[in-house]
Amino acid sequence: MTTKRAILRTLLALTSACTLTLSVAQEPESSMTRVQRTKVLRVGAIAGAIPYFSKDLVSGKWEGFGPDFSESLAKKFGAKVEYVETTWGNAVLDLQSNKIDAMFGMAPTPARKEVVNFSDTLFDNTYTAVCKKGFPTKSWEQLNAPENKIVVDVGSSHDQLATRILPKADVQRLENSGSATLALQAGRADCQILVILLAQPLLAKRANVGVMQIPTPIYTAPVSIGLRKEADPAMQTAVNAWLGEVRAKGEVRSVILKNMEKLAGVPASAFPSEIKF
Repeated sequence: MTTKRAILRTLLALTSACTLTLSVAQEPESSMTRVQRTKVLRVGAIAGAIPYFSKDLVSGKWEGFGPDFSESLAKKFGAKVEYVETTWGNAVLDLQSNKIDAMFGMAPTPARKEVVNFSDTLFDNTYTAVCKKGFPTKSWEQLNAPENKIVVDVGSSHDQLATRILPKADVQRLENSGSATLALQAGRADCQILVILLAQPLLAKRANVGVMQIPTPIYTAPVSIGLRKEADPAMQTAVNAWLGEVRAKGEVRSVILKNMEKLAGVPASAFPSEIKF
């Protein structure tokens, strides 16, 4: 009887050890561990998403404040950056499938928070109203009237803001931001809702579209860094520590303004004093 019990205890111990070993083997390598091992930080990048990302078709070099921040973070990790081309729509999937470690410029929406982690706020993007010339408005409440035709790109943060604060206005939801701009330019709308980092480049290229206004009260959209959702908090902790350092040095604002001027032709003087980054 004693021998049988000993054998049973041994079998149970072996089973537990095998189960533990299998569990450890199946646990995916954390983002921070992989970066430390490979000395490579994989960052999602989007061609033509100025001023966030811009790719030189000849040299293949990436520019924009996404790459600038990426290089700064990689330097902090003692790593180099590997850019993985993606889209705003696919970036969440790329984080989930472990194709990239970070996505700069991602908005932390409730839906996205369910499937990916986010850093602290990188900067706040101010909402504006680009209105046809001569259209007076000083507040969002003035825009919130049935006679005002407002255009937004469907499903965007612009759409979400309009839904929340302009319930009385005639809000038209179009396929994309370009379609909304064409409606404004053609006189089919009075104003288009855009965050300032999209409104300023638009007007720098097409000044005849309208005039940018910053209605009161000021509303902003947080812009963050998307990270893989994982049990190990090391990457999120490290990114937030780096972010605290660059914000304290004023580097977030300087990087944004530099790229707005270089890539979008918008000088720092074009930003009203109430705009903070």
